[in-house]
Amino acid sequence: MLRRISTGQGFIAALDQSGGSTPTALERYGIPRTAYADEATMFDLVHAMRTRIMTSPAFTGERILAAILFEQTMDREVEGVGTAEYLWSRKRVVPFLKVDKGLADEAHGAKQMKPMPALDELLERAVGRGVFGTKMRSVVLTDDEVGVKGVVDQQFEVAQQILAAGLVPIIEPEVDIRSPRKAQAEAVLHTTLLAHLDSLGDGQDVMLKLTLPERDGAHQALLEHPRVLRVAALSGGYTREEADARLARNPGVIASFSRALTEGLTADLGDDAFDAALDASIGAIYAASTT
Repeated sequence: MLRRISTGQGFIAALDQSGGSTPTALERYGIPRTAYADEATMFDLVHAMRTRIMTSPAFTGERILAAILFEQTMDREVEGVGTAEYLWSRKRVVPFLKVDKGLADEAHGAKQMKPMPALDELLERAVGRGVFGTKMRSVVLTDDEVGVKGVVDQQFEVAQQILAAGLVPIIEPEVDIRSPRKAQAEAVLHTTLLAHLDSLGDGQDVMLKLTLPERDGAHQALLEHPRVLRVAALSGGYTREEADARLARNPGVIASFSRALTEGLTADLGDDAFDAALDASIGAIYAASTT
C-alpha cells in the first residue's frame, strides 16, 4: 500500500461524507430529504450509493490510488466483505478513514477540529480492518496567522497520535475557496506547514490535502519535502471542469475529489449509463492528476 501511495499514478476518491454533509450528497444523487425519516435510513441510502460507485467496473486501482471512507462505511460490508478489505483485495484501492468529528466554532478566521476523545479506539479498529491511513479536516477562512497556526498545530499534534498507531495521516487544512484573502491565506499556510514538516523525524511521513491554489505551482515546496508522501487537492466547491483545469496546472498534485467525482451521478440512471458517467468522471480527474 505504501508503494502504491508514494509512487502510483492516479487519484484519491473521497467517499467520506459524514452525517452533516450526507443529506446534501444524497440530494445531488437525486434522493430528497423527504425520502427518509431517520438517520439510520439516510446512512443506508448513502452506503448503497457508495457501494454502487465502488462496485462499478469503472472504479479500479488502474486509475484510483485510494479511497477515503466515513467511519460507518468502514464498519459496513461491500459484497459480503468489510469495505476496506473489499477496496484493497478486489480493487487494489488503498483504504483511508476520515477520523475528525467535524469543525469547532470559528476563531481567528479559522475552524479547528472538534475534540476526538475516542480517537485511539477508532485507530485501533481501523488497523484491525486493514485501513492504511486517515484524513482529518480543518478550515482556514483568512490569513490570520494566529488562526492558521492553531489549525496546523492541532493537525500535527493529532498526526503524531495517528503515526504512533501505525497509520499514515492525511493532513487537510482547507482554505475556503470563497475567502477574499485566499491567496494570502495560502501563503501563510504554506510557511506554517513547512515549519511543522521540518520538525518531523525519519519515518514520520505524512500526506497533505490542500485547496487548489490561486498561484499555479504554489504547492511545489510541499511536494518536494522529504516527509511528504503525496500532495492531494480537494475540489472545495469548484465544478469538476474548473477543479480539473486548476489541477492540471499544478503538476505533481493529485486529486482527492468528492463532489467533483460524483457530479452527474444520480440514482435513476441505469447501470450502463451510471458506469459510463462515472468512467468519464474518473477519466477526466485521472488525466488532470497525471498531467
